[in-house]
Parts: sequence; C-alpha cells; structure tokens
Amino acid sequence: MRAVRPAYLDLGHDQLRERAIIALEGLRDCQACPRRCRVNRLDDHWSACKTGRYAVVSSWYPHLGEEDCLRGWNGSGTIFFGHCSLRCAYCQNWDISQGLRPGPDTPGVTPAQLAGMMIGLQERGCHNINLVTPEHVVPQMLEALAHAVEWGLNIPLVYNTSGYDSLETLHLLDGVVDIYMPDFKCWSPERARRDLKAADYPRVTRAAVRAMHRQVGPLVISADGLAIGGLLVRHLVLPGALDETRAILTWIASELGPSTYINLMGQYRPAGRVRTAGFPDLARRIGAGELTEAFAIAHELGLERLDTASWRRSDPAALADL
Repeated sequence: MRAVRPAYLDLGHDQLRERAIIALEGLRDCQACPRRCRVNRLDDHWSACKTGRYAVVSSWYPHLGEEDCLRGWNGSGTIFFGHCSLRCAYCQNWDISQGLRPGPDTPGVTPAQLAGMMIGLQERGCHNINLVTPEHVVPQMLEALAHAVEWGLNIPLVYNTSGYDSLETLHLLDGVVDIYMPDFKCWSPERARRDLKAADYPRVTRAAVRAMHRQVGPLVISADGLAIGGLLVRHLVLPGALDETRAILTWIASELGPSTYINLMGQYRPAGRVRTAGFPDLARRIGAGELTEAFAIAHELGLERLDTASWRRSDPAALADL
C-alpha cells in the first residue's frame, strides 16, 4: 500500500497550532456553526450544541461499516462526537446526538485525550481518522490534532458532517482536512424546518459543500481502493421524498459536476422523534424500488460515481439491471 501524506502535515505544525488558537478564541463568542449562538463556551456555557469548553466523545473504534473506500481492510478510525447543532427528527444516532444530557454524566475530553484516541486508532491500523458530527467541535478538534501531529499522526483526516457548517469554520479547515464527507439531507426549507429544526439548512449546506469542493476537489481513490482525498457526498433517501432527492442530485450535477462521488444511502429506518412525535410520512422504511429510482435519477443526470453498497444490501438483483 502506498503511503499517503495527509494535508495537515503539508500545512505544518506551527500553522496548525495557529489555526487552533484562532478557533478556540472564537468559542468566547461562539459562532462555530450556523446557529451563531454567541455564548462563551470557553467558560463552559453552551446553547444549541449542548457542548461547552471540551468536546464530548461517545465512542471511538475501527469502523467496518463505512464506505468500502474508507473502511478498507482495517477499518476507518471513527470518533463519534456527542451532541449536535441540528435536531433531525429521524436521527439514527439520536441517543448520542440529542439524547445526551449535558452535565457530570457526559464529561468532555481534554485535547490530550482526544489526540490519544487519534494515535490509538492509527496504531490499530486504521486507514484514516473519521470525525463524526464535528461541526460544533472544530476548535477542540484542531487543538487535539496539533498534539496528535507532534505524537506522530500521519493518516488522512475525514470530516464526516451533517453539512450544516459555517464558511468561517471551513476556512480554518482548508489544508487540514483530506476527505470531506457531508450529508445533504433535504432540499426544501419547509422540510428542513420540520425535520431538522433549521429552515436555513439547504442554503447553508449548498454553500458549505461548494466550499468543501473548492478545497479538495473530487474524491481520489488509490489503486488499492482507499480514498486519499477529495469530496464524498452522502444522501439518505427518505420514504416518499424522491422529489427532494432529485433536486439535490440535480444541483450536484450542475454545480459540482459528474465526477462527484455520491453515496445514495438506503438504510433509512424510523428512529428518534419519528417514533413518538407524529411524522406519518417517515414512519416506514424505504422500498427497494425507491432506492432503485434514486439511482436511476442519478444516472439520468449523468452522475456515474455512485457508491453501490446500500443498493447491494437492499436489492442485489436490481443492480444488474442498470
């Protein structure tokens, strides 16, 4: 396997520490995510993201369930951060994104502890460090990354995000992140207001994904099948919402181009508030036919770099028909 030099090593340790200092100072009047709550998180206050001075980590391990180009044969070194800036009604990780209560039962981790997790995952042979739901803890992540680089971290960094990212935060990540992996959840403000409690999500995500694409370009996969840099867009196909899927894929095709690598995910299941708060249209799994139609829309639009793992799991026979 060819060694890959991560972007943050080219950026240099001094520049990385300077980025961390700037980002941490921003916590004093926090605008780290598009909510722009402006609380002083350095004094351990919190608002929408329920996270104060230190990031909460719910779990970290070599993840074998990610895309093939990320998990490889040893797994993607996944660090799941607790809490979130969004309030997705159907969140598959609701227990850690919204169910956690801030306080002594959910203590944050120090920069050294977070850096140690990164090094530990590298030592276990993981192909990358995969930061899940990092939008609200980018300052803490940069602070830890500076430590980890001093201790020998040298594998690619994956920024695994909801897509609800501020442009200012993404600017601080330019030259730091190797692989951006945003979700693009929905297109219409009405659905975003209802499902995510963020009517501005579609507008914010369009701007964020454009910025990510400008930074890293299309996804590059090495000869041994591993992603080494670039953009990978995920879209969870929702029941009865192929109009949203079409709008998102149309935008990707026109704005980012046919070389964009896309994972159309078919694993939706009713979760989170869907089970209790009255979302009748979301109270079922998607059918194999809906996922097949989503792939047909992508092909119709000229999008050919499609991850097929979800499709293989849900309807193996359909894959052979295209």
